[in-house]
Amino acid sequence: MASSPLHIAIIGAGFAGLTAARALKAAGHTVTILEARDRVGGRVHTKAAADGTPVDVGGQWIGLGQDRVLALAEELGVETFASYETGENLCLFNGELMRFSGILPPHAPEAVAETEATFQALDELAATVDAERPWTSPNAKELDSQTFEAWIERTATGPEARFWMRFLAKSVLAADSRELSLLHVLFYVKSGGGLASLISMSGGAQERRFTRGAQHLAERLAEDVQAELRLNTPVLALHQDGHGVVVEHAGGSLLADRVVVTLPPTLAGRLRYSPALPGARDHLTQRMPMGACIKIQCFYARPFWRDAGLSGMAINESGPISLVYDNSPASGAPGVLVAFIEGEEAKEWTNRSAADRQAAVLDALVRLFGPAAADIQEYIEQSWLEEEFSRGGYGGFLVPGAWTTLGPALLQPCGRIHWAGTETASQWAGYMDGAIRSGERVAAEILAVSTAQ
Repeated sequence: MASSPLHIAIIGAGFAGLTAARALKAAGHTVTILEARDRVGGRVHTKAAADGTPVDVGGQWIGLGQDRVLALAEELGVETFASYETGENLCLFNGELMRFSGILPPHAPEAVAETEATFQALDELAATVDAERPWTSPNAKELDSQTFEAWIERTATGPEARFWMRFLAKSVLAADSRELSLLHVLFYVKSGGGLASLISMSGGAQERRFTRGAQHLAERLAEDVQAELRLNTPVLALHQDGHGVVVEHAGGSLLADRVVVTLPPTLAGRLRYSPALPGARDHLTQRMPMGACIKIQCFYARPFWRDAGLSGMAINESGPISLVYDNSPASGAPGVLVAFIEGEEAKEWTNRSAADRQAAVLDALVRLFGPAAADIQEYIEQSWLEEEFSRGGYGGFLVPGAWTTLGPALLQPCGRIHWAGTETASQWAGYMDGAIRSGERVAAEILAVSTAQ
């Protein structure tokens, strides 16, 4: 038990906030969790299809190396199953539809060789980065002063290798290669255990799914802090002095000894602070925008692509969707394809009507999987750009120059205000596992402070 119990207000009931709350409560502190939404989970959200099938419209995959989320699922008895990947993949590139196994489609041998060499070069450069303190990495300023696109153009000459690097930016970070700091991309690759880990199913980040949806894990995690949880309570402002922090929220206010903010940095920057945040922290929130993603689920009577020997995984150069997976439930019925519109195309298509988007998505799926792809039973779309309390997905990313000038501000407490959330993790940043790790880290941070007092 804590010798001097504190009252800690936690802003956000995603995996970071719930993990921190659970740990702090177990240590004898009083916690209050303030969540703007009417549910827990944050960027993890499971809806129900018309037939009751759970549908993850937010984060959904877990995999090898994600020790914290896997351990939590086992502890709480939350069932998972292997992602479907039996059969060949598809790639529509330069007007040619190719079937393939493994990572790359059958481009010309010289194109495959260059693409593999470019992947290796990126992996080797990422291995030099200090994921806990990226700004201290060798040549950090040089790496941070350029975009990922600049590195692509300098390193790869062929259209295939350049396409795959730009596709990596979209599919992993939901951002355009022209927006991203090269150092941030390298940090992200290092944080996720290397490129093979990030992009793979078996042995990688997409290896398993939750049988009842990923939000089920968040709901089970919330059971230990249910009495401390306030939903539909958006926080507006934080006013701190030497005695505590007044948390102003939509329903009134409360006084806490310390506050944990688990919001993505750009959203945390929208809160009002008095006194004002230190300049470095304030500027960090202005230089860490969210990625852009629209996630679409198409339901079919059965997974017809499996009959054709296809895995359901497809890469599409021609847009608007860039990536497709088989997202059918563990039973195999109904058949579900999940498709993603990411990066610049997500920003463009969010301005179009829902009907236009659906027509374009189905047209792209027909180009990939044939006419049967148009025969949908249900269509569920989630535009994370328009999610009021996320404003994007999958996570925040740092623009050129930000890591080396503002990086320490990502974690450094501001008086009685502490920071958590998946963006603050040094392992599996951007993933559920990273969010859980950040919750554990910030809880330990506060416990150390309380012990020292």
